[in-house]
Amino acid sequence: MKDQAFVPIYQRLYNSYREKIIKQVYNPGDRIDSINRIMERHKVSRETAKHVLSKLSSEGFIIKKAGKGSFVTFTRDIQRIWGIVIPFYSANIEDLIGHLNAEARKRDRSIKYFLHYNEPEEEMKLVGQMIREGYEAIIVVPNYDERLTANFYRSLQQGNSIVVLADNTMSGSFFNYVIQSYDLGVKRAFNYLISRNEKNLLIIKNEAWNGRNLVAELMEQSLQIFISSQSPHRELFIISGLSEFSDEFLKINNIGGILCFTDTDSLRVSGRLLKWGISMPNEISVVSYGNTELTQTASPPVTAVDCNYSEMARVAASMIFSKPKPVGTKQFVIQPELIIRQT
Repeated sequence: MKDQAFVPIYQRLYNSYREKIIKQVYNPGDRIDSINRIMERHKVSRETAKHVLSKLSSEGFIIKKAGKGSFVTFTRDIQRIWGIVIPFYSANIEDLIGHLNAEARKRDRSIKYFLHYNEPEEEMKLVGQMIREGYEAIIVVPNYDERLTANFYRSLQQGNSIVVLADNTMSGSFFNYVIQSYDLGVKRAFNYLISRNEKNLLIIKNEAWNGRNLVAELMEQSLQIFISSQSPHRELFIISGLSEFSDEFLKINNIGGILCFTDTDSLRVSGRLLKWGISMPNEISVVSYGNTELTQTASPPVTAVDCNYSEMARVAASMIFSKPKPVGTKQFVIQPELIIRQT
């Protein structure tokens, strides 16, 4: 707030209107506030109000029509560019965008990557800006609390772009998405873990960001259901990260199976188990959720739920490149598989 005091009032108003246009609070074709309305609403001079509208016009956000007012402009002509928007960088996400990149190259499209740092406001601004710039496609891995952007996508006007949500849990949303069946992935991991011994299970969630993580919640709930219905004598322990992971914790809680939510953590877990002299999978079995190159080339190679990112990328690309442009929403659910290795 202190920094705002040093920004001229016309610039603050311009930034506010610009953001509302990008986030489609004002949609293409909507009439925007007049000079008099800006003066009245924001208690500013006529000169300031004129400056705000002039700047929006010169930047291409609005068009002035004599005697009618100012209106939000429509998107630009389509560009042969795909934008990929991700919440953060990880081995699992790297695998997905690698496959998306390969699909784009097949179609002679270029790719641009954007991080929204798990911030819903930044995510919405990035998507809105790319629509205005005429990106052919925008593929979004949403922030982990997808409720915060659900209304944005529900009412989004895509213009000439196609927006696809990927690797999320928005199965109840009316939007284009290609997701994986987390329930099935967790079930396959669970069946493997309980087949190894009669001990308790542990989830390592790797919660690196504040706020709710709907993906982690779904996976946790699924595993709780499977245990209570199929193996009620077991206890499920849950920790947020490896700072809570120790050999003493494993012994005290009689842990015999571990599900890691990221491939990176699974390597660290298996490394610690080896250091502590714990045999895998005889004493403790480990399953990772991802199956990136990390789990495949590790020593020992890690048993993993394969998210099938290659299929997710292929389906996303087919949604983008289908001719004619798809009408309504298209939704696909990818089936993950369990790859049994040495843990």
